[in-house]
Amino acid sequence: MPTFTPPVRDMAFVINEIGALDRISALPGYEEATPDLVGAVLEEAGRFGAGVLAPLNPVGDREGCELEGEKVKLPTGFVDAYRRFVESGWNAVPFEPEFGGQGLPWLVATAVQEIWHAANMSFGLIPMLTQGAVELLSVHGTADQKALLLPQLVSGAWTGTMNLTEPGAGSDVGALRTRAVRDGDRYRITGQKIFITAGEHDAAENIIHLVLARLPDAPPGAKGISLFVVPKFLVNPDGSLGKRNDVSCIKLEHKMGINGSPTCVMAFGEDEGAIGTLVGRENQGLALMFTMMNNARLAVGLQGVAIAERATQKAVAYARERIQGIAPGRDAPGPIIHHPDVRRMLMTQRALVEAGRALTYFTAAQIDLSRRSPDKAERAAAHALVDLLIPVVKSWGTANGVQIADMAVQVFGGMGFVEETGVAQHLRDARIAPIYEGTNGIQALDLIGRKLIRDRGEAMQALLTQIRQTEAELAEVGGEALARLRSELAAATTRCAETVAWILAHQSEDPNLAGAVASPFLNLVAFTAGGWMTARMALAAQRQLASASDDPFLMAKITTARFYADQILPQTAGLSVMVTAGADSVMALAVDGF
Repeated sequence: MPTFTPPVRDMAFVINEIGALDRISALPGYEEATPDLVGAVLEEAGRFGAGVLAPLNPVGDREGCELEGEKVKLPTGFVDAYRRFVESGWNAVPFEPEFGGQGLPWLVATAVQEIWHAANMSFGLIPMLTQGAVELLSVHGTADQKALLLPQLVSGAWTGTMNLTEPGAGSDVGALRTRAVRDGDRYRITGQKIFITAGEHDAAENIIHLVLARLPDAPPGAKGISLFVVPKFLVNPDGSLGKRNDVSCIKLEHKMGINGSPTCVMAFGEDEGAIGTLVGRENQGLALMFTMMNNARLAVGLQGVAIAERATQKAVAYARERIQGIAPGRDAPGPIIHHPDVRRMLMTQRALVEAGRALTYFTAAQIDLSRRSPDKAERAAAHALVDLLIPVVKSWGTANGVQIADMAVQVFGGMGFVEETGVAQHLRDARIAPIYEGTNGIQALDLIGRKLIRDRGEAMQALLTQIRQTEAELAEVGGEALARLRSELAAATTRCAETVAWILAHQSEDPNLAGAVASPFLNLVAFTAGGWMTARMALAAQRQLASASDDPFLMAKITTARFYADQILPQTAGLSVMVTAGADSVMALAVDGF
Protein backbone atom coordinates (compact mmCIF):
# COMPACT_ATOMS: atom_id res chain seq x y z
CA MET A 1 0.00 0.00 0.00
CA PRO A 2 1.52 3.40 -0.97
CA THR A 3 2.64 5.62 1.89
CA PHE A 4 1.81 9.04 0.47
CA THR A 5 1.47 10.49 -3.02
CA PRO A 6 1.29 14.29 -3.00
CA PRO A 7 -1.75 15.37 -5.06
CA VAL A 8 0.35 17.76 -7.12
CA ARG A 9 -2.01 18.02 -10.08
CA ASP A 10 -4.97 18.82 -7.87
CA MET A 11 -2.93 21.41 -5.98
CA ALA A 12 -1.84 23.06 -9.22
CA PHE A 13 -5.42 23.00 -10.52
CA VAL A 14 -6.70 24.77 -7.40
CA ILE A 15 -3.81 27.27 -7.40
CA ASN A 16 -4.53 28.21 -11.00
CA GLU A 17 -8.32 28.07 -11.09
CA ILE A 18 -9.38 29.00 -7.55
CA GLY A 19 -6.36 30.94 -6.33
CA ALA A 20 -6.18 32.69 -9.72
CA LEU A 21 -2.41 32.43 -10.00
CA ASP A 22 -2.43 34.66 -13.07
CA ARG A 23 -3.88 37.47 -10.93
CA ILE A 24 -1.51 36.81 -8.02
CA SER A 25 1.59 36.65 -10.22
CA ALA A 26 0.64 40.08 -11.61
CA LEU A 27 0.98 41.62 -8.13
CA PRO A 28 4.13 43.64 -7.39
CA GLY A 29 6.92 41.34 -6.23
CA TYR A 30 5.25 38.12 -7.35
CA GLU A 31 6.07 38.32 -11.06
CA GLU A 32 8.29 35.23 -10.96
CA ALA A 33 5.48 32.99 -9.66
CA THR A 34 4.68 31.57 -13.09
CA PRO A 35 2.76 28.30 -13.55
CA ASP A 36 5.97 26.57 -14.62
CA LEU A 37 7.87 27.71 -11.53
CA VAL A 38 4.99 26.86 -9.21
CA GLY A 39 4.65 23.44 -10.81
CA ALA A 40 8.34 22.78 -10.29
CA VAL A 41 8.12 23.89 -6.64
CA LEU A 42 5.18 21.55 -6.00
CA GLU A 43 6.93 18.61 -7.67
CA GLU A 44 10.08 19.10 -5.63
CA ALA A 45 8.15 19.63 -2.40
CA GLY A 46 6.20 16.48 -3.17
CA ARG A 47 9.42 14.49 -3.55
CA PHE A 48 10.72 15.79 -0.22
CA GLY A 49 7.43 15.14 1.54
CA ALA A 50 6.95 11.64 0.15
CA GLY A 51 10.57 10.58 0.24
CA VAL A 52 11.87 12.14 3.46
CA LEU A 53 9.00 13.13 5.76
CA ALA A 54 6.33 10.49 5.15
CA PRO A 55 8.55 7.51 6.11
CA LEU A 56 9.24 9.24 9.44
CA ASN A 57 5.55 9.66 10.29
CA PRO A 58 5.08 6.23 11.92
CA VAL A 59 8.52 6.53 13.54
CA GLY A 60 7.50 9.72 15.32
CA ASP A 61 4.21 8.17 16.40
CA ARG A 62 5.91 5.07 17.75
CA GLU A 63 8.95 6.65 19.44
CA GLY A 64 7.61 10.01 20.55
CA CYS A 65 9.94 12.60 22.07
CA GLU A 66 12.17 12.26 25.13
CA LEU A 67 13.04 14.84 27.79
CA GLU A 68 16.62 14.35 28.95
CA GLY A 69 17.39 16.97 31.60
CA GLU A 70 16.55 20.26 29.91
CA LYS A 71 16.94 18.83 26.41
CA VAL A 72 14.21 17.32 24.27
CA LYS A 73 15.23 14.63 21.82
CA LEU A 74 13.12 14.36 18.68
CA PRO A 75 12.33 10.92 17.19
CA THR A 76 14.87 9.11 15.05
CA GLY A 77 15.44 10.84 11.73
CA PHE A 78 13.66 14.10 12.57
CA VAL A 79 16.79 16.17 13.20
CA ASP A 80 18.41 15.10 9.94
CA ALA A 81 15.16 15.68 8.06
CA TYR A 82 14.89 19.17 9.52
CA ARG A 83 18.50 19.91 8.54
CA ARG A 84 17.72 18.89 4.97
CA PHE A 85 14.48 20.91 5.10
CA VAL A 86 16.41 24.06 6.02
CA GLU A 87 19.25 23.43 3.56
CA SER A 88 16.72 23.02 0.76
CA GLY A 89 15.24 26.45 1.55
CA TRP A 90 11.73 25.20 2.28
CA ASN A 91 11.30 27.33 5.39
CA ALA A 92 11.93 30.51 3.40
CA VAL A 93 9.30 30.07 0.66
CA PRO A 94 6.85 32.93 1.46
CA PHE A 95 9.13 35.43 3.17
CA GLU A 96 10.74 38.66 2.06
CA PRO A 97 14.05 38.42 0.14
CA GLU A 98 15.34 41.21 2.40
CA PHE A 99 15.69 38.62 5.18
CA GLY A 100 16.62 35.66 3.01
CA GLY A 101 13.17 34.60 1.89
CA GLN A 102 12.17 33.40 -1.57
CA GLY A 103 9.34 35.90 -1.90
CA LEU A 104 6.73 33.51 -3.29
CA PRO A 105 3.00 34.15 -2.69
CA TRP A 106 1.17 32.76 0.33
CA LEU A 107 -0.98 30.92 -2.18
CA VAL A 108 2.02 28.82 -3.19
CA ALA A 109 3.43 28.54 0.33
CA THR A 110 0.07 27.20 1.54
CA ALA A 111 0.14 24.39 -1.00
CA VAL A 112 3.72 23.52 -0.06
CA GLN A 113 2.81 23.50 3.62
CA GLU A 114 -0.06 21.10 2.93
CA ILE A 115 2.51 18.57 1.75
CA TRP A 116 4.47 18.81 5.01
CA HIS A 117 1.37 18.27 7.15
CA ALA A 118 0.04 15.43 5.02
CA ALA A 119 3.39 13.68 4.97
CA ASN A 120 4.17 14.17 8.66
CA MET A 121 1.95 16.43 10.75
CA SER A 122 4.24 16.27 13.79
CA PHE A 123 7.19 17.50 11.72
CA GLY A 124 5.11 20.15 9.98
CA LEU A 125 4.29 21.83 13.28
CA ILE A 126 7.88 23.06 13.69
CA PRO A 127 7.99 25.26 10.56
CA MET A 128 4.32 26.17 11.04
CA LEU A 129 4.95 27.98 14.32
CA THR A 130 8.21 29.46 12.99
CA GLN A 131 6.25 30.84 10.06
CA GLY A 132 3.87 32.55 12.48
CA ALA A 133 6.76 34.04 14.44
CA VAL A 134 8.22 35.48 11.24
CA GLU A 135 4.86 36.98 10.32
CA LEU A 136 4.46 38.60 13.73
CA LEU A 137 7.96 40.07 13.91
CA SER A 138 7.82 41.25 10.29
CA VAL A 139 4.76 43.34 11.12
CA HIS A 140 5.35 44.38 14.73
CA GLY A 141 9.04 43.87 15.52
CA THR A 142 11.52 46.68 16.06
CA ALA A 143 14.29 47.27 13.55
CA ASP A 144 16.77 45.58 15.90
CA GLN A 145 14.51 42.58 16.44
CA LYS A 146 14.05 42.16 12.73
CA ALA A 147 17.75 42.46 11.96
CA LEU A 148 18.81 40.03 14.70
CA LEU A 149 16.06 37.44 14.46
CA LEU A 150 14.39 37.36 11.06
CA PRO A 151 17.26 36.04 8.91
CA GLN A 152 17.69 33.04 11.21
CA LEU A 153 13.94 32.43 11.58
CA VAL A 154 13.30 32.82 7.86
CA SER A 155 15.97 30.27 7.01
CA GLY A 156 14.73 27.95 9.75
CA ALA A 157 18.12 27.80 11.46
CA TRP A 158 16.19 29.06 14.49
CA THR A 159 12.59 28.09 15.23
CA GLY A 160 9.75 30.01 16.85
CA THR A 161 7.03 29.29 19.39
CA MET A 162 3.83 30.89 20.65
CA ASN A 163 3.41 30.99 24.45
CA LEU A 164 -0.13 31.86 25.53
CA THR A 165 -1.71 29.06 27.52
CA GLU A 166 -1.17 28.58 31.26
CA PRO A 167 -2.61 26.09 33.76
CA GLY A 168 -5.24 28.64 34.80
CA ALA A 169 -5.60 30.52 31.51
CA GLY A 170 -6.58 28.67 28.37
CA SER A 171 -9.11 30.27 26.05
CA ASP A 172 -9.48 33.07 28.61
CA VAL A 173 -6.05 34.53 27.86
CA GLY A 174 -6.85 37.58 29.96
CA ALA A 175 -6.51 35.42 33.10
CA LEU A 176 -2.82 34.68 32.51
CA ARG A 177 -0.42 35.24 35.41
CA THR A 178 3.04 35.17 33.82
CA ARG A 179 4.80 38.34 34.93
CA ALA A 180 7.21 40.74 33.33
CA VAL A 181 9.27 43.24 35.32
CA ARG A 182 11.17 46.10 33.71
CA ASP A 183 14.95 45.83 33.91
CA GLY A 184 16.39 48.81 32.04
CA ASP A 185 15.55 48.39 28.38
CA ARG A 186 14.82 44.70 28.93
CA TYR A 187 12.31 42.73 30.96
CA ARG A 188 12.53 39.77 33.35
CA ILE A 189 9.86 37.17 32.66
CA THR A 190 8.64 34.68 35.28
CA GLY A 191 5.86 32.14 34.97
CA GLN A 192 4.81 28.87 33.40
CA LYS A 193 3.25 28.09 30.03
CA ILE A 194 1.69 24.80 28.95
CA PHE A 195 0.94 23.09 25.62
CA ILE A 196 3.85 24.83 23.90
CA THR A 197 4.50 23.15 20.57
CA ALA A 198 8.22 22.65 19.88
CA GLY A 199 9.08 24.64 23.01
CA GLU A 200 12.29 22.65 23.26
CA HIS A 201 13.96 20.32 20.75
CA ASP A 202 17.32 19.41 19.26
CA ALA A 203 16.72 20.33 15.61
CA ALA A 204 17.64 24.04 15.76
CA GLU A 205 20.44 25.92 17.47
CA ASN A 206 18.11 28.50 18.99
CA ILE A 207 14.40 28.81 19.76
CA ILE A 208 12.67 32.19 19.80
CA HIS A 209 9.74 32.20 22.22
CA LEU A 210 7.01 34.78 21.78
CA VAL A 211 5.54 35.13 25.26
CA LEU A 212 2.48 36.92 26.63
CA ALA A 213 2.99 38.30 30.14
CA ARG A 214 1.62 40.95 32.48
CA LEU A 215 3.47 43.95 33.92
CA PRO A 216 3.01 44.74 37.64
CA ASP A 217 1.11 47.96 36.89
CA ALA A 218 -0.90 46.57 33.97
CA PRO A 219 -4.69 46.89 33.87
CA PRO A 220 -6.61 43.67 34.57
CA GLY A 221 -7.80 41.27 31.92
CA ALA A 222 -6.89 41.15 28.26
CA LYS A 223 -6.10 44.87 28.17
CA GLY A 224 -3.11 44.35 30.47
CA ILE A 225 -1.10 41.84 28.42
CA SER A 226 2.24 42.56 26.79
CA LEU A 227 4.23 40.56 24.24
CA PHE A 228 7.90 39.66 24.58
CA VAL A 229 10.64 37.96 22.60
CA VAL A 230 12.38 35.47 24.90
CA PRO A 231 15.13 33.48 23.15
CA LYS A 232 16.43 30.15 24.42
CA PHE A 233 19.93 31.54 23.96
CA LEU A 234 20.42 35.27 24.24
CA VAL A 235 21.45 36.91 20.98
CA ASN A 236 24.47 39.22 20.95
CA PRO A 237 24.38 42.51 18.99
CA ASP A 238 26.43 40.90 16.22
CA GLY A 239 23.91 38.07 15.87
CA SER A 240 26.01 35.43 17.59
CA LEU A 241 24.59 33.34 20.41
CA GLY A 242 25.22 34.31 24.00
CA LYS A 243 24.46 32.52 27.25
CA ARG A 244 21.51 30.24 27.90
CA ASN A 245 18.44 32.21 28.98
CA ASP A 246 16.45 31.32 32.09
CA VAL A 247 13.85 29.29 30.21
CA SER A 248 13.47 25.53 30.07
CA CYS A 249 11.12 22.65 29.33
CA ILE A 250 10.19 20.96 32.60
CA LYS A 251 7.74 18.39 31.22
CA LEU A 252 6.59 16.77 27.99
CA GLU A 253 2.90 16.08 27.60
CA HIS A 254 1.89 12.49 26.75
CA LYS A 255 -0.75 12.89 24.09
CA MET A 256 -3.40 11.12 22.07
CA GLY A 257 -1.57 11.90 18.83
CA ILE A 258 1.14 14.01 17.14
CA ASN A 259 3.59 12.08 19.30
CA GLY A 260 6.53 13.15 17.16
CA SER A 261 5.91 16.78 18.10
CA PRO A 262 7.18 17.88 21.54
CA THR A 263 4.36 19.55 23.48
CA CYS A 264 6.13 21.25 26.35
CA VAL A 265 5.50 22.75 29.74
CA MET A 266 7.82 25.75 29.76
CA ALA A 267 9.21 27.42 32.88
CA PHE A 268 10.35 31.03 32.55
CA GLY A 269 12.49 32.67 35.21
CA GLU A 270 13.04 29.91 37.75
CA ASP A 271 16.40 31.51 38.59
CA GLU A 272 16.89 35.23 37.90
CA GLY A 273 14.11 35.73 35.40
CA ALA A 274 14.10 35.03 31.68
CA ILE A 275 15.34 38.03 29.71
CA GLY A 276 12.95 39.32 27.10
CA THR A 277 12.49 42.34 24.86
CA LEU A 278 9.17 44.05 24.27
CA VAL A 279 7.32 43.69 20.97
CA GLY A 280 5.24 46.75 20.19
CA ARG A 281 3.97 48.72 23.18
CA GLU A 282 3.24 47.66 26.72
CA ASN A 283 -0.28 46.30 27.31
CA GLN A 284 -0.87 45.83 23.57
CA GLY A 285 0.38 42.25 23.38
CA LEU A 286 -2.82 40.33 22.73
CA ALA A 287 -3.72 42.47 19.73
CA LEU A 288 -0.23 41.93 18.30
CA MET A 289 -0.34 38.20 18.95
CA PHE A 290 -3.42 37.92 16.74
CA THR A 291 -1.11 38.34 13.75
CA MET A 292 0.54 35.06 14.69
CA MET A 293 -2.71 33.46 15.82
CA ASN A 294 -4.53 34.18 12.55
CA ASN A 295 -1.57 32.82 10.60
CA ALA A 296 -1.71 29.69 12.74
CA ARG A 297 -5.47 29.33 12.38
CA LEU A 298 -5.24 29.28 8.62
CA ALA A 299 -2.39 26.77 8.87
CA VAL A 300 -4.33 24.55 11.28
CA GLY A 301 -7.31 24.52 8.93
CA LEU A 302 -4.83 23.41 6.28
CA GLN A 303 -3.67 20.65 8.63
CA GLY A 304 -7.21 19.31 8.60
CA VAL A 305 -7.22 19.23 4.80
CA ALA A 306 -3.78 17.60 4.75
CA ILE A 307 -4.54 14.83 7.22
CA ALA A 308 -7.83 14.21 5.41
CA GLU A 309 -5.96 13.84 2.11
CA ARG A 310 -3.53 11.38 3.67
CA ALA A 311 -6.31 9.33 5.28
CA THR A 312 -8.34 9.34 2.06
CA GLN A 313 -5.40 8.02 0.05
CA LYS A 314 -5.05 5.12 2.48
CA ALA A 315 -8.77 4.38 2.43
CA VAL A 316 -8.89 4.30 -1.37
CA ALA A 317 -5.82 2.07 -1.60
CA TYR A 318 -7.24 -0.36 0.95
CA ALA A 319 -10.69 -0.39 -0.66
CA ARG A 320 -9.11 -1.30 -3.99
CA GLU A 321 -7.29 -4.34 -2.60
CA ARG A 322 -9.51 -5.64 0.23
CA ILE A 323 -11.61 -8.58 -1.03
CA GLN A 324 -14.86 -8.90 0.90
CA GLY A 325 -18.36 -9.91 -0.15
CA ILE A 326 -20.21 -9.80 -3.43
CA ALA A 327 -21.19 -6.29 -4.46
CA PRO A 328 -24.50 -5.59 -6.28
CA GLY A 329 -24.26 -6.50 -9.95
CA ARG A 330 -21.22 -8.71 -9.49
CA ASP A 331 -21.07 -12.50 -9.39
CA ALA A 332 -18.01 -13.12 -7.22
CA PRO A 333 -16.28 -11.63 -4.17
CA GLY A 334 -14.24 -8.58 -5.05
CA PRO A 335 -12.66 -5.41 -3.71
CA ILE A 336 -14.85 -3.50 -1.28
CA ILE A 337 -14.61 -0.37 -3.43
CA HIS A 338 -17.50 -1.84 -5.43
CA HIS A 339 -19.87 -1.74 -2.43
CA PRO A 340 -22.15 1.34 -2.52
CA ASP A 341 -21.72 2.28 1.14
CA VAL A 342 -17.94 2.15 0.84
CA ARG A 343 -18.21 4.24 -2.31
CA ARG A 344 -20.38 6.74 -0.40
CA MET A 345 -17.67 7.12 2.25
CA LEU A 346 -14.90 7.50 -0.32
CA MET A 347 -16.88 10.10 -2.28
CA THR A 348 -17.62 12.03 0.90
CA GLN A 349 -13.94 12.06 1.72
CA ARG A 350 -13.03 13.17 -1.78
CA ALA A 351 -15.63 15.92 -1.97
CA LEU A 352 -14.78 17.42 1.41
CA VAL A 353 -11.02 17.27 0.84
CA GLU A 354 -11.29 19.03 -2.51
CA ALA A 355 -13.70 21.69 -1.24
CA GLY A 356 -11.61 22.29 1.87
CA ARG A 357 -8.41 22.60 -0.12
CA ALA A 358 -10.01 25.07 -2.50
CA LEU A 359 -11.42 27.24 0.30
CA THR A 360 -8.06 27.31 2.09
CA TYR A 361 -6.08 28.18 -1.04
CA PHE A 362 -8.66 30.81 -1.97
CA THR A 363 -8.21 32.44 1.43
CA ALA A 364 -4.43 32.37 1.03
CA ALA A 365 -4.79 34.10 -2.34
CA GLN A 366 -6.92 36.78 -0.68
CA ILE A 367 -4.07 37.33 1.80
CA ASP A 368 -1.77 38.02 -1.15
CA LEU A 369 -4.27 40.45 -2.65
CA SER A 370 -4.81 42.20 0.68
CA ARG A 371 -1.07 42.87 0.94
CA ARG A 372 0.10 43.46 -2.62
CA SER A 373 -2.78 44.76 -4.74
CA PRO A 374 -2.11 48.30 -6.05
CA ASP A 375 -5.84 48.97 -5.72
CA LYS A 376 -6.81 50.18 -2.24
CA ALA A 377 -10.42 49.03 -2.57
CA GLU A 378 -9.33 45.57 -3.67
CA ARG A 379 -6.93 45.33 -0.72
CA ALA A 380 -9.70 46.28 1.69
CA ALA A 381 -12.20 43.84 0.18
CA ALA A 382 -9.68 41.00 0.25
CA HIS A 383 -8.75 41.78 3.85
CA ALA A 384 -12.41 41.69 4.90
CA LEU A 385 -12.86 38.37 3.15
CA VAL A 386 -9.79 36.91 4.87
CA ASP A 387 -11.09 37.98 8.28
CA LEU A 388 -14.47 36.42 7.53
CA LEU A 389 -13.10 33.12 6.17
CA ILE A 390 -10.26 32.32 8.57
CA PRO A 391 -12.58 30.97 11.34
CA VAL A 392 -14.47 29.01 8.68
CA VAL A 393 -11.31 27.50 7.20
CA LYS A 394 -9.97 26.63 10.64
CA SER A 395 -13.16 25.02 11.94
CA TRP A 396 -14.45 23.32 8.82
CA GLY A 397 -11.03 22.08 7.74
CA THR A 398 -10.24 20.54 11.11
CA ALA A 399 -13.70 19.06 11.68
CA ASN A 400 -13.54 17.49 8.23
CA GLY A 401 -10.07 16.18 9.03
CA VAL A 402 -11.42 14.25 12.00
CA GLN A 403 -14.53 13.06 10.14
CA ILE A 404 -12.54 11.89 7.12
CA ALA A 405 -9.87 10.16 9.19
CA ASP A 406 -12.69 8.43 11.09
CA MET A 407 -14.24 7.35 7.79
CA ALA A 408 -10.88 5.97 6.70
CA VAL A 409 -10.77 3.80 9.82
CA GLN A 410 -14.31 2.65 8.99
CA VAL A 411 -13.31 1.72 5.43
CA PHE A 412 -10.51 -0.40 6.88
CA GLY A 413 -12.97 -2.08 9.24
CA GLY A 414 -11.31 -4.10 11.98
CA MET A 415 -7.90 -3.54 10.41
CA GLY A 416 -8.42 0.19 10.90
CA PHE A 417 -8.75 -0.24 14.63
CA VAL A 418 -5.36 -1.91 14.98
CA GLU A 419 -2.20 0.13 14.77
CA GLU A 420 -0.28 -1.89 12.19
CA THR A 421 -2.13 -0.40 9.21
CA GLY A 422 -1.26 3.14 10.31
CA VAL A 423 -4.67 4.63 9.56
CA ALA A 424 -5.52 4.96 13.26
CA GLN A 425 -2.60 7.36 13.66
CA HIS A 426 -4.25 9.81 11.28
CA LEU A 427 -7.40 9.87 13.40
CA ARG A 428 -5.40 10.37 16.59
CA ASP A 429 -3.27 13.08 15.01
CA ALA A 430 -6.25 14.86 13.48
CA ARG A 431 -8.14 15.14 16.76
CA ILE A 432 -5.99 17.96 18.17
CA ALA A 433 -6.66 20.33 15.28
CA PRO A 434 -10.26 21.29 16.25
CA ILE A 435 -8.91 22.11 19.73
CA TYR A 436 -5.74 24.16 19.40
CA GLU A 437 -5.29 27.69 18.06
CA GLY A 438 -8.75 28.54 19.39
CA THR A 439 -11.28 25.73 19.67
CA ASN A 440 -13.80 25.41 16.87
CA GLY A 441 -16.45 26.74 19.21
CA ILE A 442 -14.39 29.90 19.68
CA GLN A 443 -13.98 30.21 15.91
CA ALA A 444 -17.76 29.98 15.56
CA LEU A 445 -18.23 32.71 18.18
CA ASP A 446 -15.69 34.84 16.32
CA LEU A 447 -17.60 34.39 13.05
CA ILE A 448 -21.04 35.21 14.44
CA GLY A 449 -19.94 37.91 16.86
CA ARG A 450 -16.97 39.82 15.47
CA LYS A 451 -17.47 38.99 11.79
CA LEU A 452 -21.27 39.09 11.42
CA ILE A 453 -23.05 40.99 14.18
CA ARG A 454 -20.39 43.66 14.65
CA ASP A 455 -20.47 44.82 11.01
CA ARG A 456 -24.18 44.03 10.53
CA GLY A 457 -23.42 41.40 7.91
CA GLU A 458 -21.51 43.61 5.47
CA ALA A 459 -18.63 41.16 4.86
CA MET A 460 -21.02 38.22 4.72
CA GLN A 461 -23.14 39.93 2.11
CA ALA A 462 -20.02 40.53 0.01
CA LEU A 463 -19.26 36.80 0.18
CA LEU A 464 -22.83 35.85 -0.76
CA THR A 465 -22.67 38.25 -3.70
CA GLN A 466 -19.63 36.41 -5.05
CA ILE A 467 -21.38 33.07 -4.60
CA ARG A 468 -24.40 34.32 -6.52
CA GLN A 469 -22.13 35.40 -9.36
CA THR A 470 -20.99 31.79 -9.64
CA GLU A 471 -24.63 30.66 -9.53
CA ALA A 472 -25.30 32.91 -12.50
CA GLU A 473 -22.36 31.41 -14.38
CA LEU A 474 -23.69 27.92 -13.64
CA ALA A 475 -27.05 28.93 -15.08
CA GLU A 476 -25.43 30.40 -18.18
CA VAL A 477 -22.83 27.77 -19.09
CA GLY A 478 -23.12 24.94 -16.58
CA GLY A 479 -25.44 22.84 -18.68
CA GLU A 480 -27.37 19.77 -17.64
CA ALA A 481 -24.39 18.12 -15.91
CA LEU A 482 -24.27 20.92 -13.33
CA ALA A 483 -27.99 21.73 -13.13
CA ARG A 484 -28.46 20.03 -9.76
CA LEU A 485 -25.39 21.80 -8.39
CA ARG A 486 -26.80 25.11 -9.55
CA SER A 487 -30.15 24.58 -7.84
CA GLU A 488 -28.68 23.23 -4.59
CA LEU A 489 -26.08 26.00 -4.37
CA ALA A 490 -28.79 28.60 -4.97
CA ALA A 491 -30.92 27.05 -2.23
CA ALA A 492 -28.01 26.95 0.21
CA THR A 493 -27.10 30.58 -0.54
CA THR A 494 -30.69 31.66 0.04
CA ARG A 495 -30.78 29.75 3.35
CA CYS A 496 -27.52 31.39 4.36
CA ALA A 497 -28.82 34.88 3.51
CA GLU A 498 -32.12 34.31 5.30
CA THR A 499 -30.35 32.91 8.37
CA VAL A 500 -28.01 35.90 8.47
CA ALA A 501 -31.01 38.22 8.38
CA TRP A 502 -32.71 36.23 11.16
CA ILE A 503 -29.64 36.40 13.40
CA LEU A 504 -29.24 40.13 12.89
CA ALA A 505 -32.94 40.68 13.65
CA HIS A 506 -33.00 38.56 16.83
CA GLN A 507 -29.48 38.66 18.33
CA SER A 508 -30.27 41.51 20.72
CA GLU A 509 -33.27 39.70 22.23
CA ASP A 510 -31.37 36.90 23.99
CA PRO A 511 -27.79 37.09 25.34
CA ASN A 512 -27.45 33.32 24.83
CA LEU A 513 -28.49 33.34 21.18
CA ALA A 514 -25.14 33.95 19.50
CA GLY A 515 -23.33 31.34 21.58
CA ALA A 516 -26.07 28.74 21.18
CA VAL A 517 -26.31 28.93 17.39
CA ALA A 518 -22.73 29.87 16.47
CA SER A 519 -21.51 26.38 15.59
CA PRO A 520 -24.39 25.36 13.30
CA PHE A 521 -24.20 28.81 11.73
CA LEU A 522 -20.51 28.38 10.94
CA ASN A 523 -21.24 24.97 9.41
CA LEU A 524 -24.01 26.49 7.32
CA VAL A 525 -21.57 29.08 5.95
CA ALA A 526 -18.85 26.45 5.49
CA PHE A 527 -20.99 23.96 3.54
CA THR A 528 -22.25 26.79 1.36
CA ALA A 529 -18.76 28.19 0.75
CA GLY A 530 -17.54 24.68 0.02
CA GLY A 531 -20.30 24.32 -2.54
CA TRP A 532 -19.18 27.58 -4.11
CA MET A 533 -15.63 26.28 -4.37
CA THR A 534 -16.88 23.00 -5.83
CA ALA A 535 -18.94 24.87 -8.41
CA ARG A 536 -15.97 26.97 -9.45
CA MET A 537 -13.81 23.86 -9.84
CA ALA A 538 -16.53 22.14 -11.87
CA LEU A 539 -16.87 25.14 -14.17
CA ALA A 540 -13.10 25.27 -14.65
CA ALA A 541 -13.03 21.56 -15.43
CA GLN A 542 -15.89 22.01 -17.89
CA ARG A 543 -13.98 24.75 -19.71
CA GLN A 544 -10.84 22.62 -19.92
CA LEU A 545 -12.80 19.58 -21.10
CA ALA A 546 -13.66 21.51 -24.27
CA SER A 547 -10.11 20.77 -25.44
CA ALA A 548 -9.46 17.62 -23.38
CA SER A 549 -12.72 15.72 -23.58
CA ASP A 550 -11.41 12.43 -22.25
CA ASP A 551 -9.30 13.65 -19.31
CA PRO A 552 -10.30 11.48 -16.30
CA PHE A 553 -9.03 14.10 -13.83
CA LEU A 554 -11.34 16.77 -15.23
CA MET A 555 -14.30 14.43 -15.59
CA ALA A 556 -13.86 13.43 -11.95
CA LYS A 557 -14.26 17.09 -10.96
CA ILE A 558 -17.72 17.12 -12.55
CA THR A 559 -18.67 13.86 -10.88
CA THR A 560 -17.46 15.08 -7.49
CA ALA A 561 -19.47 18.28 -7.93
CA ARG A 562 -22.60 16.21 -8.59
CA PHE A 563 -21.97 14.27 -5.39
CA TYR A 564 -21.46 17.48 -3.38
CA ALA A 565 -24.77 18.77 -4.73
CA ASP A 566 -26.63 15.56 -3.88
CA GLN A 567 -25.13 14.60 -0.54
CA ILE A 568 -23.54 17.63 1.12
CA LEU A 569 -25.28 20.87 0.16
CA PRO A 570 -28.72 19.60 1.29
CA GLN A 571 -27.35 19.49 4.83
CA THR A 572 -27.61 23.28 4.88
CA ALA A 573 -31.39 22.93 5.24
CA GLY A 574 -31.07 21.25 8.62
CA LEU A 575 -28.37 23.66 9.76
CA SER A 576 -30.59 26.64 8.97
CA VAL A 577 -33.39 25.11 11.06
CA MET A 578 -30.97 24.53 13.94
CA VAL A 579 -29.90 28.17 13.93
CA THR A 580 -33.35 29.68 13.74
CA ALA A 581 -34.58 27.41 16.55
CA GLY A 582 -32.68 29.79 18.81
CA ALA A 583 -31.24 29.21 22.26
CA ASP A 584 -34.28 28.12 24.28
CA SER A 585 -33.84 24.36 24.22
CA VAL A 586 -30.05 24.68 24.44
CA MET A 587 -30.32 26.51 27.75
CA ALA A 588 -33.56 25.02 29.10
CA LEU A 589 -32.20 22.24 31.31
CA ALA A 590 -31.09 23.44 34.74
CA VAL A 591 -27.42 22.92 35.60
CA ASP A 592 -28.41 20.45 38.32
CA GLY A 593 -30.18 18.38 35.68
CA PHE A 594 -26.97 17.36 33.96
